[in-house]
Formats: sequence, C-alpha cells, structure tokens
Amino acid sequence: MIKPLWARLQQGHRTVAFPKGEPVLPERFRGRPQVELSKCLADCTRCADACPTEAMRKADGALTIDLGRCLFCGACAEACPTEAIEFTRDYRLAGRSRDDLVVHDRAVKLAEALDQKARRLFGRSLKLRQVCAGGCNACEADTNVLTTVVFDLGRFGIQFVASPRHADGLFVTGPVPANMKLALEKTYAAVPDPKLVIATGACAISGGCYRDHPEVCNGVEGILPVDLYIPGCPPHPITILDGLLRLLDRLG
Repeated sequence: MIKPLWARLQQGHRTVAFPKGEPVLPERFRGRPQVELSKCLADCTRCADACPTEAMRKADGALTIDLGRCLFCGACAEACPTEAIEFTRDYRLAGRSRDDLVVHDRAVKLAEALDQKARRLFGRSLKLRQVCAGGCNACEADTNVLTTVVFDLGRFGIQFVASPRHADGLFVTGPVPANMKLALEKTYAAVPDPKLVIATGACAISGGCYRDHPEVCNGVEGILPVDLYIPGCPPHPITILDGLLRLLDRLG
C-alpha cells in the first residue's frame, strides 16, 4: 500500500489546467485554418485542386474552407504559392450549425450554448452513448482519452454510458456506412427525450475522405438532427472538450 501511495505522490497533479488555463498543444498541432485574401492570386486554384475532400471553394474572388470536410492534412497550405493559407493553433473549432463551420473572411462564430431549458437538464450532468459508425478508431481514441486522469471529463459531469437508455444523447463518430444506418437510428430511438446528437470528426459531419462512396451515408446529417459539430481528423481531445463545454455554457 505504501509503494502505490509513494508513486502517486511522485507523479503529482496530472489533470490539465484547461479550461481555467490555456491548453498545452503538440508542436505539430494544426488548428483553425486562416485565409489572407490579400495574398490570394485571382486565377489560382491550386489549393482547391490539392484538397482531397473538396473542402475548399473559390468563387468570385472569395476562398472558403468547410471545416466539416477538412482533414487538416495541410495539402492546401503546401500547394499555395503565396502562403495565403495558414493553419493556426486555435483549437476552438466546434459549431452549432454547418454554416458555422465554413471559414472565410468574416468573424469566427464559436459554438453557442443550449437554451436555458436544455442547460437546466444537461448542464451539470450529461450522459452520452458513443456510437462508432464505421470510424477508423482515430476519433474514438481521442474521445476515449478524455476519460483518463489527464483530461478527467467526469469533473464536468460529462460521462459516457454503456446503454442508450441511460443516455442524454449520442456522440457519433465515423462516416455512417449503409449497414450502420439502421443501427444508428435504433440507438437514437432508444435514447429518452429530450436528447442531443453530437457529430465528431470529418467523417461523422460530412463523410470525410469516404464522402459520396455508394456504401456511405456521408455522416450523421440527414439521418439524425445534429446539435453540435466538432471538426477534425481526428479532433484533438481539447477541441472535443471545448465544444462540449461551450454547448453546456461551462466556460464562463
């Protein structure tokens, strides 16, 4: 008994300071992309041509990036001859609607909190059933790590549960292949009302790199009503945590 206690004392406090303090992100972390239109060449479409998921659109001199499709691979920034595209270290990516995920020259719109009635229900105790709908296990791994002592998701009253009947909502990852569609719908139906749906990762939001494959449903949208979108491929655990806390208005 003494040895484990001594080891624990030596380890010290392991939980990250976020959200009270700024998170420590990996050196190679790629966050919200930023476009400097003044550097953008009028007839150049190299960035859009390089994008594997058609997340970039250029029309009428404007360049937009759909974070719901973006894989954060950096191919667009590498292809740009004028370095007009930069991936910042901004981890705040979550949005309440698909339109909020489109990056252009307007101000960033971060995820808004649920209404007052919903916050009274879920604000201090949110139980989620995670559904892996054909994911590659990257989003699932970064979700699972939130339950460790480093991120300690439970300190915010948020927990993952084994049964949809014990849940307040679904936390969906993966592009939703055709053979998972019915299972996802049944799982959603088993969650008591009122309930939430959170689409996590490019696959769950838009189908990701599997978009428009004949055996893929292009993510959750169109199957279930989505309350929160968390972009990334995969999203960093801090990005997921930030989105969840914004939804519950727990960052104030």
